[in-house]
Amino acid sequence: VATADGRISYAAKKKYIGNRIVIDHGHGLNSLYGHLKKIMVKPGQKVKRGDVIGLLGNTGKSTGPHVHYEVQLNGTPVNPLNYFLN
Repeated sequence: VATADGRISYAAKKKYIGNRIVIDHGHGLNSLYGHLKKIMVKPGQKVKRGDVIGLLGNTGKSTGPHVHYEVQLNGTPVNPLNYFLN
């Protein structure tokens, strides 16, 4: 589920993180979702907070089903709570 509005900047498979989606939220802020079973969006697509973008999975180098979730500001990981809570 998209944690904030934005545009899909990446939606494809990567070696270690498996099926991966990156949402560009603007101003250098991106959210990343990895190890997905299925990608349900395409690059360039606009998404809203709460939209289903993929399904939990176990792709890439993973020891069990989960979603790797990360928020980055200008490429540096940051605490999502500081950016996506209303």
